[in-house]
Amino acid sequence: MPENVRSQLITKGVQRAPNRAMLRAVGFEDSDFTKPIIAVANAYSTITPCNMGINDLATRAMSGAKEAGGMPQIFGTITISDGISMGTEGMKYSLVSRDVIADSIETVCNGQSMDGVLAIGGCDKNMPGAMIAIARMNIPAIFVYGGTIKPGHYNGKDLTVVSAFEAVGQYSAGKIDETELTEVERRACPGAGSCGGMFTANTMSSAFEAMGMSLMYSSTMAAEDPEKADSTEKSAYVLVEAIRKQILPRQIITRKAIENAISVIMAVGGSTNAVLHLLAIAHAAEVELSLDDFETIRARVPVLCDLKPSGKYVTTNLHQAGGIPLVMKMLLEKDLLHPDALTITGKTIGEQLADIPSQAPANQDVIRPWDNPMYAQGHLAILKGNLATEGAVAKITGVKNPEITGPARVFESEEACLEAILAGKIQAGDIIVVRYEGPKGGPGMREMLAPTSAIIGAGLGDKVGLITDGRFSGGTYGMVVGHVAPEAAVGGAIALIKEGDTITINAHKRLLQLNISDEELEKRRQVWQPPTPRYTRGVLAKYAKLVSSSSQGAVTDAGLD
Repeated sequence: MPENVRSQLITKGVQRAPNRAMLRAVGFEDSDFTKPIIAVANAYSTITPCNMGINDLATRAMSGAKEAGGMPQIFGTITISDGISMGTEGMKYSLVSRDVIADSIETVCNGQSMDGVLAIGGCDKNMPGAMIAIARMNIPAIFVYGGTIKPGHYNGKDLTVVSAFEAVGQYSAGKIDETELTEVERRACPGAGSCGGMFTANTMSSAFEAMGMSLMYSSTMAAEDPEKADSTEKSAYVLVEAIRKQILPRQIITRKAIENAISVIMAVGGSTNAVLHLLAIAHAAEVELSLDDFETIRARVPVLCDLKPSGKYVTTNLHQAGGIPLVMKMLLEKDLLHPDALTITGKTIGEQLADIPSQAPANQDVIRPWDNPMYAQGHLAILKGNLATEGAVAKITGVKNPEITGPARVFESEEACLEAILAGKIQAGDIIVVRYEGPKGGPGMREMLAPTSAIIGAGLGDKVGLITDGRFSGGTYGMVVGHVAPEAAVGGAIALIKEGDTITINAHKRLLQLNISDEELEKRRQVWQPPTPRYTRGVLAKYAKLVSSSSQGAVTDAGLD
């Protein structure tokens, strides 16, 4: 079998002389036309620190691929910065960008008949966007994470970008002055790399390592450390070998691999967004996965790592303590991983972990020993009830009051909610409702980091609840429930809540309940009218037309077959 199985369609035969003429202009020589053409999907951008170092990694990937016998071809794909767009209309484009990234990588790789793809990403949606494309195309592929940012420092504390969001709430509550707010702002993001806690970017990179689609240890490396560039070059070598052996993504992204990823996410205390993204990746790979599967795994996997946002440490600390391989080995020892799941190296997870120690080092407390976990069960709970018949996602660890019943404070947008919090209009015991921020209603399912951070900063983190059909940042913690489905824009019960209604959030019972009779709920449903679409042209209008429920991963190609 030739190594250039796909690309020979554009390089072989007399009729392809014009195609080869174009390729000669970009550096191909006679001997290159039988080599596998490798796409390097480069998400470099100066829009965000998450992606500003990626171009150097792409250069190393190109070098490695060529040295390994491939012909690398680089192209760009997009990103937006969640941290910069947070709290604005621009954040509506965040989840949309996941699908734009997936579509762009698929378009180039299939349009140019690439033999394989090495995708490099940094900010939150880069990872799932790339993996959705990889699963769809099913050509040899590997994902390279751009790396985590190193922590900032102030007054003896490690800082992340979430520290700045929380400082806004502290300042508004009179707990810090403007000088301290400015110092936190100046020091929170000291250089290149994705947000430093176990937020969404680091959660998804960890998931991909656990799935076998990235190299071991690569998911927790700092963007600015030399080992990150070395690992990128090695990834290119591994990809070329995978092309030769025709190791395909759907051989790797199986039900077992996704279950391994979920187990690791629970163990490290990962982001609620992982639920949405893994559902979408499973859909692309044609693997059966539902919200209930997350709950099943949560019940048996403890939280082993003490990581921000609700914990103490950042991802570079996790890396120094043993990284994702150590966490995986601990899970494997308790039969909580599938050892026979394949990886991009051609080895199984069990083979990859054979020489990894099964005990956390005694000189650190980032990764807890098995008999002393942070929490006995996982932290990402699936709540259901008359407010979320399809389900909702809550991060329940670190919450002092896992059950709260209180009056609804209803807001039709994130901005209105944040204004009320900063003005001191939210009281202990309130249940904040932010609706019409779902996949269709937003559209785009904005993250609510600004309101949740303001709640924490105001000292109300354990005293109020917040529910939304939108999303939460990986930096969010507290009694917050997102991804409420069905969403308000399609007539979900969240659209029928009235100011002052009592709502119950019960993490232990996994219940999200509007405390009115079924008759009253149905009465309200009969008079509800769908809102006028907020956008009628452009990408947000198209997205709103196509996107599925969050309970299905908010995918844009469901029901097309």
